[in-house]
Amino acid sequence: MGRAKRKQADQRDKVKGFDRRTLLVGAGAAAGLLLAWSAWPRAYRPNLNVAAGETAFNAFLKIDKSGQIVVIVPQAELGQGVTTLLPQILADELGADWRTIGVQSAPVSPLYANTLFARQWLSSDWSRLVGDAGDWAIDQYATRKALILTGAGTSVPMFHDAYRDAGAAARVLLCQAAAARWDVPWESCDIENGLITDGGDRRLKIGEVAAEAVDFDLPEILPYRQAQADRLAGQVLPRLDTPSKIDGSHNFAADIRLPDMIFASIRQGPIGDAKLKTVNEDAARRVTGFLKLVRQERWVAALASNWWAANKALDLSDPVFELAGVPVSSDGIDKALEGAFSGSSGQRLYARGDLKSLFDNASLVASEFSVAPGLHLALEPMCATARVSDAAIEVWMATQAPTLARAAIADALGVAHDMVTLYPLHAGGSFGRKMDFEAGVQAALLARDMRRPVQLLWSRLEDVVQDRPSAPAHARMAAKLGRGGAIEGWLAKVAAPCAMSQTWDRIAHGKLPHEAARDAAATSTRLAVAGMELPYALPNWAVDHYPVDPGLPAGFVRGSAHLYGAFFTESFVDELAHVAGVEAMSFRIQMLGGNPRLARCLTTAGTMGGWQGGIDGSGQGLAVHVMNGVYAAIMVEASIAGDKLSVGRIIAAVDAGEQVNPDIARQQVESGIIYGLALAMGASVSYANGLPERAILGRMDLPRLADVGEITVELIRSTAPPGGLTDIGAPLVAPAIANALFTVTGQRFRQLPLLPRT
Repeated sequence: MGRAKRKQADQRDKVKGFDRRTLLVGAGAAAGLLLAWSAWPRAYRPNLNVAAGETAFNAFLKIDKSGQIVVIVPQAELGQGVTTLLPQILADELGADWRTIGVQSAPVSPLYANTLFARQWLSSDWSRLVGDAGDWAIDQYATRKALILTGAGTSVPMFHDAYRDAGAAARVLLCQAAAARWDVPWESCDIENGLITDGGDRRLKIGEVAAEAVDFDLPEILPYRQAQADRLAGQVLPRLDTPSKIDGSHNFAADIRLPDMIFASIRQGPIGDAKLKTVNEDAARRVTGFLKLVRQERWVAALASNWWAANKALDLSDPVFELAGVPVSSDGIDKALEGAFSGSSGQRLYARGDLKSLFDNASLVASEFSVAPGLHLALEPMCATARVSDAAIEVWMATQAPTLARAAIADALGVAHDMVTLYPLHAGGSFGRKMDFEAGVQAALLARDMRRPVQLLWSRLEDVVQDRPSAPAHARMAAKLGRGGAIEGWLAKVAAPCAMSQTWDRIAHGKLPHEAARDAAATSTRLAVAGMELPYALPNWAVDHYPVDPGLPAGFVRGSAHLYGAFFTESFVDELAHVAGVEAMSFRIQMLGGNPRLARCLTTAGTMGGWQGGIDGSGQGLAVHVMNGVYAAIMVEASIAGDKLSVGRIIAAVDAGEQVNPDIARQQVESGIIYGLALAMGASVSYANGLPERAILGRMDLPRLADVGEITVELIRSTAPPGGLTDIGAPLVAPAIANALFTVTGQRFRQLPLLPRT
């Protein structure tokens, strides 16, 4: 390891802002934990595999002697463009030629821990550690557990500075190596379009000095590029994954092929605490190509020479499961959510001012809302391929939590974690479903049983039945209006399970879905009302959460609690504007004096869309939201004919800070808009007897091209740090459409999906 890399490792291990006395005095009951961690020094070094001719500069970059730049990316590519965005940051600071950039998935290492996502996700569990102490403790936990996570739009905000620093450090080292050859000061050298130059006629290719560059030392202060010409950041560069996806060479999970591989399909019973009771293997044997049925306590899998045969054999085997407890149903979900309001476990999680004295004997505006669970419906059902031998276990799968997936596979097989090699694959969309990884565990168990490589692919039916959808929620909203229509008080009571807590218990603690749902229902948490913190300046407001287990395990989804939080908030704001007799945009603007970035988004969307003031018959609706450091507003034009909803135009104005690649930024917002539109129109099912009543995509009233008109995304120029864009479009669409439909029907749409099932 070169001196430069040793110095980088030492710098990474420093914990700034804490000394022994601070920890003892400030941490209270958690001081012992913090002191213990502070006393365990850690120096993490890159663990990259380096091929012949390659040189590893740091955990994020390798350079081949031919000039190939290999950028290491720990985040899962789920269609959001992260395998282009992070390399673009590094290549820009390095001065590389974009045509020489390649991408490689990262191995498991603490250097790739997503501490930003960990802070968002685990802050409720670590609430006894407040402020900087709590953040530091979570960072330490995530780092030492090598908690690699993809989600919540955190990839670019989390790793932006790390990739910029990696590119800057490599540029300095390469310039030092070239300067030593030319006997000139290294500060006079720079890299432009992949060539090192001293400002004169001398040129060197990056690969020519890569091997010797790592032996130089970095300066105390790392200089960044000052030149503005030929910068890659902020440019619309072609995505690196596009060519292979066009020519078909891009491997997804179901594309993996191994020698002697066989195929498997699986059944896991109805939703809840279900155990396998009987199965008819004799019937399965009648299928040509069938090999074996493998039974576990809670599932049965058929293996065959091809997947069709495996799935057919499973159908004929007619597995029967025994379900403990009451089967999940839509009526039961609604009753559980309403019953939660009368329970004793509710807790006030946000509060400002004094609502009690304000609301006593006051005339209030009140409404109730409901949101059904929304399915993921990713293009690819759950899939994994495994090969198990005495020496090693290999698993190919798409996962948003590779470290935890590897640990779960190892634990299921009873081997050390380092015996498992997990090859992370790209996914054609996930929307959060790949945060769970049960297919990888199942494939590994099947491969061990068969002593052959096994590819397990869930059927679409199985994928829908076993989905962990977005959390269902009910809300009771109340507000007091004052003079001029100003909101003097606001109270939101939300009954909902916490999908994030359930997901963490499943993937980190190995709990079964019904166990995680039951345990999460004991505690109120801000994770369950994450979209309810008001962006408006109100003097008195509060949000109460009532935890509940409705019998349907919930999961991590795009937008998570913001999906229903924004719907409740923005729909009710629109109602209040109507009651107050104030035009809907002006009504919002008067409360956004302390939020100029959101106010600008709102006025921009309204101007671009030709906002008519929400007059009757206009079919126009507005909504605003803030999440993950992104401010956004949307205006839609919608209409309804009978039971058919159509959306003519969608205009979104988004302030997400500096954007690495504006085209990908727009793609992310547009994708979120379509996801939110699906939630508004039908990406959910009703449940009865422990099963969904629909499982075919064509019967779910999902949006089609004919249902969606023009979508315009305006990115507002900003010098703020980049925010996470992947989620912001999803929560905005449903309330904007609901508000638009009010102008053409005179009725409020207070439930999702917006239209009742026929």
